[in-house]
Amino acid sequence: MLNSSFPHSSTDDIGDDSLFARIATDLNRQGFSVIPNALPEALAAQLLNQVLNMNSEDFAHAGVGRHTDLTLNQFVRRDGIHWIEGQTSAEQLWLAWTHRLQQYLNRRLFLGLFSYESHFARYLPGDFYRKHLDAFRGEANRRLSTVAYLNPGWLPDDGGELVIYEQDPEQEITQVTPAYGTLVVFLSEEFPHEVLTAKRQRYSIAGWFRVNGSSNDRVDPPS
Repeated sequence: MLNSSFPHSSTDDIGDDSLFARIATDLNRQGFSVIPNALPEALAAQLLNQVLNMNSEDFAHAGVGRHTDLTLNQFVRRDGIHWIEGQTSAEQLWLAWTHRLQQYLNRRLFLGLFSYESHFARYLPGDFYRKHLDAFRGEANRRLSTVAYLNPGWLPDDGGELVIYEQDPEQEITQVTPAYGTLVVFLSEEFPHEVLTAKRQRYSIAGWFRVNGSSNDRVDPPS
């Protein structure tokens, strides 16, 4: 599905290298990767600690669309979000870790990933996100989507699964339980997906690796 190469990694963390290699292989083979217990424990623990200590006012109602087209639509999604900008040590660790993933995937798959944006997402009981695409072909610069889960002790009856679909013909591929440490990575333009209704409070980090969509009169993504 993707052009691939297999250079020797310069990453010092052998555990990360092994994980990143598995993600790259999955993306090349099928366009998505689902790996339980993927997040390094120290990183996951710090992210969980931060999100559990955030207040309700730290989360804004999530919208649909971008920039001037951004609207609130609770028939489509009801989660709350908090953008990750490196303001805490946990956020800095997360951004450093995803930057290493970005570098690895660029070397291995020649994806041209240019930047990364992400936010915490909080789903209260009853919250959901209807089926959608993260990017439309030729209309956006999101190349890869990522979702990391921060929910210890999540049970099957707790709901909140991520459902990933084939685009053409549209049919379900897999359901992902939002269990602590699980990481999902998929091609943003290729896979419609939705979050089923959560029955208990649910935390995740949603993120997007983007390519450079700048033109002569427009910088995208902005610096």
